Amino acid sequence: MQLLDIQGFSYEERHGLLPTLVSAFADCGGWVLDRKALSPTTMEFRIEIQLRAVVDLYSSILASGLELTRGGHLGLTHLCICRKNLAAPADLGQIVAIRIEISFLEDATLHSVFAKPTA
Repeated sequence: MQLLDIQGFSYEERHGLLPTLVSAFADCGGWVLDRKALSPTTMEFRIEIQLRAVVDLYSSILASGLELTRGGHLGLTHLCICRKNLAAPADLGQIVAIRIEISFLEDATLHSVFAKPTA
């Protein structure tokens, strides 16, 4: 079983994004194995999905409004390429474990990151 660890972030409210993500996982045939808060602003999902549904999962995650880091995009793109290049159709039934860490940011967070220090 492959394991993919991705990070994402959102400026959306938690109560708006999380139900959309859970529905996206289920619509793609994914199983939510674990869901927990890592901090007041960070959530973690552990899901499993068949490799054949990874393209649907990727598009659903993006459609939900979750922004992925560069590494998250690269990891999901790699799985999509693996899916496309498998020799046997039976290989599409392989299970992929994915850990998604989501940080909920506020506009104030962004402003503080880019603010110039005053001396």
